[in-house]
Amino acid sequence: MALGPRLDIRQTQSLVMTPQLQQAIKLLAASNLEIETFIAEALEANPLLDTGGPSDPGEPERIEIAAPAGEEATADQLMLAGGGESDAPLDLGSVDRDFDTGDGAGPSMRDAEWGAASGSGGDFDDLPDWEQLRAAEVTLVEHLEGQLGAAASDPRTLATARHIVGLLDEAGYLTLPLEEVADDLGVDVFDAKAGLRLVQSLDPSGVGARNLAECIAIQAREADRYDPCMKALIDNLDLVARGEVERLKRLCRVDDEDFADMLRELRSYNPRPGLAFAPGDTGTVVPDILVTANAAGGWDIALNEDTLPKLIVNRGYFVELNAGSTSKESQGWLKEKLADAHWLIRALDQRQKTILKTAAEIVKQQDGFFRRGVAELRPLTLREVAEQIEMHESTVSRVTSNKYLACARGTFELKYFFTSGVASADGEGASSAAIKARIKALIDAETVKNILSDQQLAEMLQKEGFDLARRTVAKYREAIGLGSSAERRRAKKLAGL
Repeated sequence: MALGPRLDIRQTQSLVMTPQLQQAIKLLAASNLEIETFIAEALEANPLLDTGGPSDPGEPERIEIAAPAGEEATADQLMLAGGGESDAPLDLGSVDRDFDTGDGAGPSMRDAEWGAASGSGGDFDDLPDWEQLRAAEVTLVEHLEGQLGAAASDPRTLATARHIVGLLDEAGYLTLPLEEVADDLGVDVFDAKAGLRLVQSLDPSGVGARNLAECIAIQAREADRYDPCMKALIDNLDLVARGEVERLKRLCRVDDEDFADMLRELRSYNPRPGLAFAPGDTGTVVPDILVTANAAGGWDIALNEDTLPKLIVNRGYFVELNAGSTSKESQGWLKEKLADAHWLIRALDQRQKTILKTAAEIVKQQDGFFRRGVAELRPLTLREVAEQIEMHESTVSRVTSNKYLACARGTFELKYFFTSGVASADGEGASSAAIKARIKALIDAETVKNILSDQQLAEMLQKEGFDLARRTVAKYREAIGLGSSAERRRAKKLAGL
């Protein structure tokens, strides 16, 4: 068979992400404050856009969730109006893959007009995003959050500690009274103290302190130098600042040499352990979603419209410009700006519907938390919410990114309400933290003659309704720092138990 060049026609299918869709996805992941900045830039770039005016008749500004009854309504039934994702489809099953951008139907989007680059090809991940403007280093909150999962054994203590971590200032100090923290979470002060102790046990040493003396004392205990003399010195830091050496030596009951060593030790501690990490968001957290209880015993869910300017098309200005346009170029530019303005208004309206729809499902799933506190926080995953609201899991992930919800118990990031868990016989599931606590309780009750193997622990938990395999029990046991059955037997023999 002779080889030679020839022309062939082939028909293939490919998924194309238009610049409009790329921008819509970014709008969905942005917070209200970021949207406010984006709108300000769009107003400067498009003369046909203006602020003010009523919302569209079909826009759902508020969702009401009734009190729990026999049969729960679906998320769609909770919507007062709106057609879900039909207006501007944002739910793509493969949005995390790489796509080539091409010419799609509708108005073109120019980089200078929308404040974001949209190249003609390449990876979607290469596009600039608000998240790329954040500090690349690890923040104090991220560093502490990464340690909490393995350090906590009680779900209530873990949830309380996570809330306290979010309240720390840049130096790592807790500035709110513990009583106020307990009231916000619906727990007693004892549980709040347990959460604070957990935070203070994390790295860096001294984080979670309520004052300078407590910060230094935590570090001294960590260094095994918190003896009565050092305690007296730390309790009188005001005298150290005033340089009253003789009085301090009498209080600490040490001579000159020991006192000099104690001062060197004191100076080696870090009075602001949190400053070693990248600064977090220094601005005040402004909630994107407001949840309030209504008179019927349910919940009212609304977007925080104080940070969401309403956009309209200035049709009077459009008519005036259109009447004065004499060339095809000017008329084409005007039509393009009009189409861009309409698209942006629809995209923001769709973003609002999607956020409200997702928030309504989260509130419904975590109803116990909003009514009775952190002890009622149930296991929840992005997939569960996505299935209920009939969206893709990646869409829910973007909706819950950088969004905050304000309720009577405080302001929480939406991702706070997603916790891992395991299946149980009652179908409700149990959080992994609760399982770890139960494993620890069973092991603490062992005697040297009755050491439980991982298989025995799994069987006992299965009788209690938890669907766990032996290797899962071993993983949880190791996560909470408990040794194998042989290691525990040797330890209890040495301890005389």
